Amino acid sequence: MNIQIQSVKFDADQKLIDFVQHKVGKLDRKVDNTTGAEVTLKLDKDDTAGNKVVMLRLAVPGHELVAERRSKSFEESVDLCVDAIKRQIERYKEK
Repeated sequence: MNIQIQSVKFDADQKLIDFVQHKVGKLDRKVDNTTGAEVTLKLDKDDTAGNKVVMLRLAVPGHELVAERRSKSFEESVDLCVDAIKRQIERYKEK
């Protein structure tokens, strides 16, 4: 699966990029024919619920599954997005 990672307002280190690729890469096992994934990592000014925002878009045939989560760390936000996409994949498979 082709995974594109974009960091906004900061430079992501290699450890974070590897973590994202590992977690998002596992989604390929859940659904067949994924055409790619886009991950946007963004630092936000508002720090009430955490300033690390992750948006994950997974392209599957005929659909685009999207999740956006905010938390205190990028790793936690990525985990939350992956869990949300897994639930969306289950609903997608039921159709």
